[in-house]
Amino acid sequence: MSLLVVGSVALDSVETPTAKRDDVLGGSATFFSYAASYFTKVSLVGEVGEDWPAEHTKLLQSRQIDTAGLKVVPGAKTFRWRGKYQPNMNDRETLEVHLNVFEKFNPKLNDEQRQSRFVFLANGSPIMQLGVLEQVANPALAVCDTMDLWINIQRDELMKLLQRIDGLVMNDSEAKLLTQDENLVRAGHAVRKLGPKFVVIKKGEHGAMFFSEHETYVMPAFPTPDVVDPTGAGDSFAGGMMGYLASQGNFEPKTLKEALAYGTLVASFNVEDFSLERMKRIERPDIDRRMREYKQMLSF
Repeated sequence: MSLLVVGSVALDSVETPTAKRDDVLGGSATFFSYAASYFTKVSLVGEVGEDWPAEHTKLLQSRQIDTAGLKVVPGAKTFRWRGKYQPNMNDRETLEVHLNVFEKFNPKLNDEQRQSRFVFLANGSPIMQLGVLEQVANPALAVCDTMDLWINIQRDELMKLLQRIDGLVMNDSEAKLLTQDENLVRAGHAVRKLGPKFVVIKKGEHGAMFFSEHETYVMPAFPTPDVVDPTGAGDSFAGGMMGYLASQGNFEPKTLKEALAYGTLVASFNVEDFSLERMKRIERPDIDRRMREYKQMLSF
């Protein structure tokens, strides 16, 4: 079924303890859409500037990602982020952020995008996310991501958004910040009571936790020895999860658990190289092969 993602498309400069890359393809909607494309067709909505390399658009289109909603704004520059990872590869420092075209991003959906049944609002202002949600006619499943910035400066708008969505994806520090509770289990349930039917809390190398009214469980990360660049891992996780859900056309408990597993595995490939370089070298059979290993790892 149709899957829509709205969010940032960016150029990243990344430094790790062993290497660095400048002006590589990045952005939450970029990683999400590429990950989801292994499972279903995706429509991407975002904005870039005149400095955007045309080959990046061609790469997305090569994965059958609909880029009709990717607008080039005349006279503007693309959103840019520069960051440095610490030796543990979990903690990172943001060195520079230039919002550029993303600062005034106010997406307008076309008729086909308005009919999307599965919608993911990638990281961005809750005001923008609410504006997108109001344009979608009748989504079967609407899920969003958020971050500490919006929790701190647009909390009221975020609370309104949480009343309108079905699912929320966030990391562990954001869940604790939102609820003011250091216990992650209590925090997860507290976030769910704010509105979403389910909450997924990402824990980096420790996997993810799932919370709904009737289920709470932990999905461990796939043991990947070669972590090269964690940028976009959370967005790839969300893309794999939502892509699988859209391919199945439902979000029943069993399907949700399978979707979290697929999201975990797509993210495990993402971290094995910079930007989308590792993802460009795999296809769906590679993910399914890793799924068989993952299932064997979890059976006892």
